[in-house]
Amino acid sequence: MADGPGSPPGPGRGRGRDLVTVVPEARPHARPIRLGRRSIAALALVSAVGVAAFGWPLLAAGDSGLSEHAQDAPWLFAALLPLLLAVVVATIADVGLDAKAIAMLGVLAAAGAALRPLGAGTAGIEPMFFLMVLSGRVLGPGFGFVLGAVSMFASALLTGGVGPWMPFQMLSMGWVCMGAGLLPGHERLRGRGELWLLAGYGAVASVLYGTVMNLQGWPYLGGLATGVSFVPGDPVVENLGRFVAYCLATSLGWDLPRAVVTVLLSLALGPAVLKALRRATRRAAFEAPVTFEAPEP
Repeated sequence: MADGPGSPPGPGRGRGRDLVTVVPEARPHARPIRLGRRSIAALALVSAVGVAAFGWPLLAAGDSGLSEHAQDAPWLFAALLPLLLAVVVATIADVGLDAKAIAMLGVLAAAGAALRPLGAGTAGIEPMFFLMVLSGRVLGPGFGFVLGAVSMFASALLTGGVGPWMPFQMLSMGWVCMGAGLLPGHERLRGRGELWLLAGYGAVASVLYGTVMNLQGWPYLGGLATGVSFVPGDPVVENLGRFVAYCLATSLGWDLPRAVVTVLLSLALGPAVLKALRRATRRAAFEAPVTFEAPEP
């Protein structure tokens, strides 16, 4: 129906010329963030710095005075956090993080931050892991890395867990979510097969997360038994043996419950959460270009 002389301009209409907004249907497997060259380079840089930050004590010489530099960790915090933020900035500059993607990021990060305190301090039970894994699966590795890092940052603010360990947690959770987005069968694998894939990945990632975080703090702990303490300058194989013994003696009782909870929640709530995430992604019409065309006379 044509507008009358006094009708206000409708949506998508400009002054002097009527325009119609055309939004094509989104692709069924569209993701809010597609990694481009710049964002991949930034992500690789952050990951390389993170691996070096976790592993350099094992390669330190015996006369390096490692214990004297334990107070330097806050400086590493200050160096890593801007690099993490650079991933987000590079992603925005490369592919454009629109308002819909930012809104979804905010909602999921808030949900993850709210889930973490529910089990924190109770034998390593952290229900946020299953949500991070499922979100990374549906929304892709780029969005997953950003979501994992932002969620851990928000949860640290919520629980008062801000410290030199926080950037390591952000990196580790970013890797967990990114790995979920890189799992095979994204477009075709559905049903019980996908659930078991995600549950298995969540279990392995939960244990590896705790192991990697142990590596961050273990070299700086003093007063440990000789069989599990870090010895600067010793061969890497010997220190790794002590590290494995340290993990078995200390953190395995936290990592295994985290893995069990992740598996149970993934199998029980996975179908509903995956369906909701995929429905929200379709309705958000990510990657659907918006054009403006003049209506036919």
